[in-house]
Amino acid sequence: MVEVVVLNHDAAHYADAIRTHLPEVVVHGVTNATAAQACCGNADVLVALAYEVSDPLLAAMPALRWIQTLTTGVDKLLALGNLATDVRVSTGRGIHGPQMAELAFLYMIALSRDFRAMMANQANAHWQRGPQTLLLGKTAVLVGVGSISEAIASRCQAFGMRVIGVSDSRHDAPGFDTILPRSDLVRIAAQADFLIVLVPLDATTTRLIDRQVIGAMQPHGFLINLARGPVVDETALIEALESHRIAGAGLDVFEVEPLPPESPLWRMSNVILTPHIGGMSNVYTQQFTPLLLDNLVAYTQGRMADMRNVVRG
Repeated sequence: MVEVVVLNHDAAHYADAIRTHLPEVVVHGVTNATAAQACCGNADVLVALAYEVSDPLLAAMPALRWIQTLTTGVDKLLALGNLATDVRVSTGRGIHGPQMAELAFLYMIALSRDFRAMMANQANAHWQRGPQTLLLGKTAVLVGVGSISEAIASRCQAFGMRVIGVSDSRHDAPGFDTILPRSDLVRIAAQADFLIVLVPLDATTTRLIDRQVIGAMQPHGFLINLARGPVVDETALIEALESHRIAGAGLDVFEVEPLPPESPLWRMSNVILTPHIGGMSNVYTQQFTPLLLDNLVAYTQGRMADMRNVVRG
């Protein structure tokens, strides 16, 4: 018998969906790690945000065979010492395109039009008009080409933008004018009005956006990081922002999270910060539930090859 623990603030929704579609599955819906550890001893499936999976929780799950994460990134989960080698891990890849794309556009429009200054003018009842910078004709360079990049690229095309992808694994994708290898990254960065970082974090992407790449950007260019903090050399970025070597940045992720209060990024007028919300949405349960149920049906039927987004096992 398959037994599932769902650890999430929306656990009740997921648990109800599992019970409705797979009544033979035993499911525990809990909202915190303490409750999860109290009921997980016989569970072979864990559904949770990757960063909420801990070594103590894994130690309390001797029967665990599969973790379905509610997130795309699983770098911290895969690094846990108590993650047994035979435990399968699958991700939520493919559902985050709409919210990530909208956040990218929030950054691009707000940064290019200096929306922070507009809000300051509003607060001070100051009427100031001027030409508005358009996205039309601008070049977006998307570092990493996957489902999120495709969602952003299609929207960029609708705005009349040129879209260049950077990837070693894909040579074409919907919405892209061209896709070039990482070896061309420095040269391509010089063409970017918006350099948008979307690669997963691994040994090959740590500090991928380094001092050389940032230094190649034009003074009017903006860097947008929707990937992971360590993909960008944060020290080099801060120096470029402080000296106005680049125009600004939109940052959802950081080397240390939460971003420490002493970070100069908090106080920069050419930076827009968000607290790692890129993958979040008000309809997340509706977005994720079909994937969860498809994978759980395949798992209960022993069709492991049909499970989607498996990154381990």
